[in-house]
Amino acid sequence: MALIVQKYGGTSVNDDERIKIVAEYIALTKSKGNDVVVVVSAMGKQTDQLIRLANDVSTVHPGREMDMLLTAGERISMSLLCMALSELNVQAASFTGSQAGIITDTVHTKASILEIKPDRILKALNDGFVPVVAGFQGMSVEKEITTLGRGGSDTTAVALATALQADVCEIYTDVSGVFTADPRIVPNARKLTALDYDEMLEIAANGGKVLALRSVEFARRHNVSIHVRSSYTWEPGTWIKKEEKDMEEALVSAVTHDISEAKITATKVPDKPGIAASLFRKLADKSINVDMIVQNTSVEGNTDISFTVPKTDLETALNVTREVLPQLGGTEVLADSDVAKVSIIGAGMKTQPGVTALTFETLAGCDINIEMISTSPIRISCLIRKEAVEQAVLALHAAFNLEATG
Repeated sequence: MALIVQKYGGTSVNDDERIKIVAEYIALTKSKGNDVVVVVSAMGKQTDQLIRLANDVSTVHPGREMDMLLTAGERISMSLLCMALSELNVQAASFTGSQAGIITDTVHTKASILEIKPDRILKALNDGFVPVVAGFQGMSVEKEITTLGRGGSDTTAVALATALQADVCEIYTDVSGVFTADPRIVPNARKLTALDYDEMLEIAANGGKVLALRSVEFARRHNVSIHVRSSYTWEPGTWIKKEEKDMEEALVSAVTHDISEAKITATKVPDKPGIAASLFRKLADKSINVDMIVQNTSVEGNTDISFTVPKTDLETALNVTREVLPQLGGTEVLADSDVAKVSIIGAGMKTQPGVTALTFETLAGCDINIEMISTSPIRISCLIRKEAVEQAVLALHAAFNLEATG
């Protein structure tokens, strides 16, 4: 008997028929002698619909009230799924994040999990029930309802798997696993059977949308095995787990792209110690995540600093930079939203030379200019024009021979 945590995303429980299908699969898993804990997202685009409602009634959205509103979506899907399970004679009980013992910090709309007290979940399991937990939410140390940000249901599932010492955390979605590139851009992209945590972290952080970044970080920290699968085909998917000695380290495992970032440039700032620190401290104080950074060569004692931020934080980042610039002695702040990031990721890059050269040669062969570069031991990322991103992904995918065969 195994203890399995299963997470079903919004597309998996999109409507009443999908909920019934998911219930049947949960019942099948249970019938094989397994204990099952289920985490569900809101149905389909329900979270987006709730956000639209908030925009319709007000331009002011207090974080506390947004959390109260958005948690309604998961409560609907968890209750309906329990009813569908009851129809199949499977005992099930629904739990909100707070009822499941998920304790978070006090940051509304993007809270972090501090601990889980799964007493009620364990009791439900001992009583033979399938606990169905609302993903994406918890209760703060100040006893306020909080949400975990986009992709928070993945984090809920991995955190519960950790607290319950589950054998596996299965993430069900509308794709059959993690691919070598986005199949919508590269039709012959290949499904990967296994990735280590570091590779998956880089994929999630650089445009791969299959798993939320925080869930992978949580899994790596607590050594939780994740199995990404399709709730439409139920076929074996991609395993995310600790690197094993016999796991093949591919030179490049995947090509990712990200069009969700924008570039900001502060021009002609003094090239002296402390200038960059002052700017990026102010951005950090506003909880703005800076990704790529380039400081140009000094000319007559001045330099330009360019960096990328999420487009959702662009306005705030611009305001911070404009506020700080006079103190820094800079001239102008420029913004550019028509950029995209393309990345190649692979554990084998650590030991094999020539990857950087082939990357740059491939983009040059497509007449694609590279505006910024950032690297890690297993990743190379290039900032390019947004309109060239699909061409870049296709070319890099072919250059590193990542296509499916047969």
